[in-house]
Amino acid sequence: MPLHAFLKEALASHGYWVLFIGTLLEGEVVLILAGFLAFQGYLNLPGVILTSWAGSFLGDQLYFYLGRYQGRALLHHFHVIARRFREALRLIETYGSLVAFISRYTYGLRIVLPLILGLTRLNPNRFFWLNLVSALSWATLFASGGYLFGKSASLLLDDVSRYEQWLMLFLMLVMATVWSLHFIHAWRRTRPARARLARLRAYHASRSS
Repeated sequence: MPLHAFLKEALASHGYWVLFIGTLLEGEVVLILAGFLAFQGYLNLPGVILTSWAGSFLGDQLYFYLGRYQGRALLHHFHVIARRFREALRLIETYGSLVAFISRYTYGLRIVLPLILGLTRLNPNRFFWLNLVSALSWATLFASGGYLFGKSASLLLDDVSRYEQWLMLFLMLVMATVWSLHFIHAWRRTRPARARLARLRAYHASRSS
């Protein structure tokens, strides 16, 4: 079963639980699709926004306290988090505690940033309120985006439900394209650092041989 068809069936059958779990982790794709399905009548738009707000907010609260109490152990055992550590610190140094607001809008750092913030001296109450407002803005923006996409499609198509699967596939392809472009940009940006690391490794290898 194609992914877009699977997500539609899961959201239509189990609705808000699937949305809650999806937004607890990352969730842009599932949230946009949920917004589109709200336009189609499978879900309720305010319910989609409230559910994704709760999932997103609670997810980042969990990551923040994991960072506060288990952060060093996670850095030691999970190399993906450790590799992102410096990039996350640069954002924190640039934007300070406002990183708690923008973290869910950053690609590849959505989970890492709250973990790193938990390692800092950021006041938990300040993180709570920044996270609360950020989660609401994120949920409203992406859910409304999916809903408005359906609304726009209805102006062009006589019967949106006939093209539902294709429209969902189109949404997922757009998201995949955006992520791919961001990944390519990040890869090119870090190419000089990778080249320096390769030269350093080659130098140490030549010294040890």
